[in-house]
Amino acid sequence: MKVPEGWARTAHGPVTEFRDKLNSIRISAVSASSAPTADSVKTDVIPQLKRQVPKFSSPKVSAVSRHAGPVVLLTYKADSAADPVTGKVVRDAVERYAFYRQGHEVDLTLSGPVNADNVDPWRIVSDSYAWK
Repeated sequence: MKVPEGWARTAHGPVTEFRDKLNSIRISAVSASSAPTADSVKTDVIPQLKRQVPKFSSPKVSAVSRHAGPVVLLTYKADSAADPVTGKVVRDAVERYAFYRQGHEVDLTLSGPVNADNVDPWRIVSDSYAWK
């Protein structure tokens, strides 16, 4: 998967995250018995995110296609974590792609400030995901 050069990388078990200033890319992998659907994201994922994500709002679910195949895309808005130095919180736009293949689900979550021009960079990142 392509990520921008120079972004800080951290890994914790099945989760890898890349960060730079106010933007982040988070990749998590889990075993799954079936492919996610728009309905399963609405009934399972959205309620979980409402409990976990600060100021979660405006969820929209759709089926889209990326180079790795069909995916379920969840877009929403949320507050970022507070900056450790300044304490500032930013309103983020978030795209969460759920990829599935042969019992494996990979969730790719892209976030950055609302109204930032992330359309092209996020498309490059989400299209660059490939199964090994």
